Amino acid sequence: MFVSIPSPPMVLRVFIISLLLSLSGVARAESAEVRTTWRLLDYIAVDYSAAVSNGQVIDNFEYDEMVEFSSTVGEQIAALPDVSAKPGLIAMSVELRQAIEKKAPVERVSRLARALGGSLLEAYPVPLAPRNLPDLSRASTLFSQNCASCHGASGSSPPAASMTLEPPPIDFTDADRARQRSIFGLYQVITQGLEGTSMPSFAALPQADRWALAFYAGGIAFEDLERGEKIWREDDRVRRLIPDLETLTAITPAELADAIGENRALAVMAYLRSYPEVVSQRSENGSLDLARQTLQQSLAAYERGERAEARRLALSAYLDGFEPVEGILATRDGDLMRQIEQALSQYRSDIESDVPVSQLRERHAFAASLLEQANVALAPEAASDISTLLGAFTILLREGIEALLVVIAMIAFVKKSQRFEVLPYVHGGWIAALLAGVATWVVATYFVSISGASRELTEGFGALLAAVILISVGIWMHGKSHADEWRRYIQQKMGKALSRRSAWFLFGLAFVVVYREAFETILFYAALWSPDSSSVILAGALSAVAVLSAIAWFMLRYSRKLPITQFFKYSAILIAVLAIILAGKGVGAFQEAGTIPMTAVSGLPRLPDLGFFPTVETLAAQLAAFLALVLGFRYGNRHHRSQ
Repeated sequence: MFVSIPSPPMVLRVFIISLLLSLSGVARAESAEVRTTWRLLDYIAVDYSAAVSNGQVIDNFEYDEMVEFSSTVGEQIAALPDVSAKPGLIAMSVELRQAIEKKAPVERVSRLARALGGSLLEAYPVPLAPRNLPDLSRASTLFSQNCASCHGASGSSPPAASMTLEPPPIDFTDADRARQRSIFGLYQVITQGLEGTSMPSFAALPQADRWALAFYAGGIAFEDLERGEKIWREDDRVRRLIPDLETLTAITPAELADAIGENRALAVMAYLRSYPEVVSQRSENGSLDLARQTLQQSLAAYERGERAEARRLALSAYLDGFEPVEGILATRDGDLMRQIEQALSQYRSDIESDVPVSQLRERHAFAASLLEQANVALAPEAASDISTLLGAFTILLREGIEALLVVIAMIAFVKKSQRFEVLPYVHGGWIAALLAGVATWVVATYFVSISGASRELTEGFGALLAAVILISVGIWMHGKSHADEWRRYIQQKMGKALSRRSAWFLFGLAFVVVYREAFETILFYAALWSPDSSSVILAGALSAVAVLSAIAWFMLRYSRKLPITQFFKYSAILIAVLAIILAGKGVGAFQEAGTIPMTAVSGLPRLPDLGFFPTVETLAAQLAAFLALVLGFRYGNRHHRSQ
């Protein structure tokens, strides 16, 4: 049926392996070794004061534990994968161990442990915050069910039986101890337990419940919520210090106190640990702040002559700063989103072209002004039910159209060929893609965080793979657009089912095309989603499904009435156009991820929905796809005339 096509199971294996590889960097960063090492450092920073005072050991058990933990930290860091920062981490761990052995002052040991923990996470990043806001309405019940038996109902009065444990359970109302604890540190202890103590692991609890317990336990010692709320709302400096949920979970009250004062810090932490959603509402602006800061650093690096560093920072400004909010900005102001995307792309292209510094400064100023406009567009007060509904509707409709056109063409072809036995393969392909999309959402929500680069690489690979397959399909369909060619084909196939390889090919094509669109849709919806607007988003999605269903019904009904040769002619043209669009989108995605260079072509528009990007590389890919189709169509015509 189709010639020169890889075995479909292999196509699927390559695609799935590529997806897993694109996520593997994030998964590795979540290694248990890094988490355990950080937890030990956090424990040392908090509990060393119970072991040593004024250069003297005051608790032999605690001191022996400090020595053991510091040695374990050094061993675990030495066993981590090699990175450029690893020698420095090893040196810091040696300094920490020697300070403990010399019974150094509490402040110095705590400072060394915190510094090493921070450097460890910079070298081996792990997610410090929950993907979704914890449900603190359940936290009190969770504490009663899982923690009160040892820590007491209020977290302050452990039962008498528990006081005989060595060491005794933590008193969560101890403000001196609580000010040294981060939410992330508490989450780690809840998840992994604490060796050498009666604290067990609660890893069996859902991740969301563990985060809720960490926020609840971390807020017991702090009570001045009203003052904390007033400070948070009125002091922009405090809001800048805690721009996102990750910062809130990582910072300790003591660290915040160094910046804003003890009483103010404790009040702010009381408020934020009880109402973390007020920080989450600012996450979009925090991400844009990162984009602006990184872009400024990129310009500074370019001015110093560090071109490679400037390019890396410019790429980070897009992938780490702008890309996470691109989806929600598209629903608020699609034109602004496209302007920023083009401005950042042109900025990176200028770096590649080694333009004069003055020209890059102008490009930077323009991009920065657009990011300021995005700040306004993404402000919570700018959101409305109408914009959210329209966003959910247009995202699904836009992403679904491409996949729908290909799948409907496949279904119509199978029906016109009267090969109904392979129809389940087509349906199985797109259904499997949707299930894989749901699995991707689960993984992205509960297990790993899909980075901007991973997202672009996955989209790019899927687009290019689909483009190659569609070029072959388009050429084949064009060859069957002649009546006598179709009759000859039917005579050859009549009485025989399509081969198993061809059936699996249809499955693979449906899977690849639909999964690519499902992947992008899921990430857009994840950026748009919030509990307060869930019903509006669902209404928008269902509306889009209804429109797509109507389009599918019309296409199938019309294709039944269309003469077979015209069906193949129009389908070949449609698939050829989609192949050219996907070729441009694929190369464009790889450029956004920084894996393919970018050479700008001035004077041309940027039309991402059509896969048209004003760069030499994307235009070359689309031209190559166009030429392959032209040559294939001409070969088919010549072959028909020679029959």
